[in-house]
Amino acid sequence: MKVLLVNGSARAAGCTFTALQEVAAALEKNGIETEIIQVGAQPIAGCIGCGACGKLGKCFRDGDGVNEFVEKAKEADGFVFGSPVHYASASGALTSFMDRAFYAGRKAFQGKPAACVVSCRRGGAASTFDQINKYFTISSMPVVSSQYWNMVHGNTPDEVRQDLEGLQTMRTLGSNMAWLLKCIEAGKEQGITFPVGEPKVATNFIR
Repeated sequence: MKVLLVNGSARAAGCTFTALQEVAAALEKNGIETEIIQVGAQPIAGCIGCGACGKLGKCFRDGDGVNEFVEKAKEADGFVFGSPVHYASASGALTSFMDRAFYAGRKAFQGKPAACVVSCRRGGAASTFDQINKYFTISSMPVVSSQYWNMVHGNTPDEVRQDLEGLQTMRTLGSNMAWLLKCIEAGKEQGITFPVGEPKVATNFIR
């Protein structure tokens, strides 16, 4: 089993990465393979709602890592998305990345456990945590919890390492995700599969 962890910070080895590392270590301790994917510091275009992905099976934009991630997501068993707090919300890069990845690759995520990790100096973590979790709850994904909301505090990686409660929350998250992944795997071995959904109903609020 494998979990993809996405670092939505422009800093490859900053505070968000430090938190994700702690989650990854706990997953690996429980026998789950991990890979941390860096969104990077290059511009990532947002979704323009063109619908081309419905025909192409991928986003029409290439070269910024979104389509490559969706291909990896098809084979992954779980996900952790991490972001620094920018104006009480997720980074613009991660928001653009997730908008396009989830729109173009929805089936790659359905039924797979997910969690988010938020890093902030002081405030805005709760609203960012709420924002990222909405991608999972609209995509039929089990949301993995910890012993507290998945956030760390600090302005540098060294400060994050001093947030002992935050780091413990990350380790608990990794252990909880490993447990859920193993439960799902055991269920599959007994013939329990993800529910077949009803035909989608879309109600537009127009009278």
